Amino acid sequence: MEELQDNIQFQLTDELIEKVEILVEDQNDKELKNLLNEFHYADIAEILDELDLDDAIYVIKLLDSETTSDVLTELDEDNREKILKNLSAKEIAEELEELDTDDAADIIAELPEERQEAVMSQIEDEEHKAEIQELLTYDDNTAGSLMAKELVKVYETWTVAGCLRRIRGQAKEVTRVHSIYVVDKEEKLIGRLSLKDLIVAKSDQKIAEIAKDNVDFVHVNDDDEDVAKVMAKYDLEAIPVVDDNQTLLGRITIDDIVDVLKEEADKDYQLAAGITQDVDSDDSIIELTRARLPWLFLGLIGGVGAFIIMYYFEGFLPKQAVILFLFTPLIAAMAGNVGVQSSAIIVQGLANDDVKGSINNRLIKEMLLAALNGVILSLFLFLFVWIWTQNFELALAISISLIAVIIVAGLIGTFVPLFLDKRGIDPAIATGPFITTSNDIFGIVIYLLIAKLILGI
Repeated sequence: MEELQDNIQFQLTDELIEKVEILVEDQNDKELKNLLNEFHYADIAEILDELDLDDAIYVIKLLDSETTSDVLTELDEDNREKILKNLSAKEIAEELEELDTDDAADIIAELPEERQEAVMSQIEDEEHKAEIQELLTYDDNTAGSLMAKELVKVYETWTVAGCLRRIRGQAKEVTRVHSIYVVDKEEKLIGRLSLKDLIVAKSDQKIAEIAKDNVDFVHVNDDDEDVAKVMAKYDLEAIPVVDDNQTLLGRITIDDIVDVLKEEADKDYQLAAGITQDVDSDDSIIELTRARLPWLFLGLIGGVGAFIIMYYFEGFLPKQAVILFLFTPLIAAMAGNVGVQSSAIIVQGLANDDVKGSINNRLIKEMLLAALNGVILSLFLFLFVWIWTQNFELALAISISLIAVIIVAGLIGTFVPLFLDKRGIDPAIATGPFITTSNDIFGIVIYLLIAKLILGI
């Protein structure tokens, strides 16, 4: 139990990395193996990500094939690519034969086409090879690209006794048995069994008599995000995948869905921050610039637009102009913050499939919420400006402008992601510079118009 607790509480330290580097340099293979055997393969992958390439390759080749294959799936993509370049086709093939078909297909897909053919030719298990090749035919971001071929299936005509004998062989190829899938003679999915159902049933009963026919499934071409929603909704650890004829093709497990959710969260976070491409901090300056520049350019255009608006109003403003202009950043900032808050809540709701009802109802609710927040904030601002300037009309103009700006910003932040979602566009882009820039412009226009109206200028 103590060893398990140590493993759970593993934290990468400089001392550990240094120790691994020393053992590699001294080629002390026995002690290095003993050290790494104390850790989960995910922890070993984290260690390898911190080593230089030569040391990481040395460790990879030292580990047994089963451990190495698991470690490869957990490595940072860039590091895995570098390591795979330094392994022979036969060495990669040996690792892939230890992996489930879905993980093996993911690694193969990362290789250049010529390299893929060389590796595939070295896989000795013909059935495993054929299943990997099948998975590679499915489009990215679909259920087919996520599924593994390894599963336990039984035929409805089998008896319980015969079924138990046969599934022992199948279960050897499956890391974890979540469910037993029942098919007819044409391989069509017709039901499911739990191990409990099988164990408590009479040995001479037919599988058709004890199978549950209310089995959840997804289509092989379903979007991976839709698969994630189904599994989250019904709290599933695994779900079978079928084709147009209801033929059972494979299954998707929760670990793959966690990866999908993480990738989607990363993508939405980058979109919300105004980054248009999937990049990370280790990418080149050119790639990072290409990803960031479009939304920064939009922000620049918005700033120019705000300047033109303020320049237009300059000639109409009296001596209160200084005070009004000093409060311009506050109004613009509040508009941007409220818009981002509203859009973030809607985007999160859309991602979790929690947004129900009509757009009008959403807009009315947001308008009431924004009005309440606006009144509370504007009362504080009114008192501040009045005390500071001793000018009632000026304080009234600024505080009423704040209420109006907050309401409009809330409506924009709610409407835009809903509109984008209806048009099939990722609504996450609404939470970034798009909302901030648009609300800055609208906020300044509303602010100056209300000031002009109340102050009679």
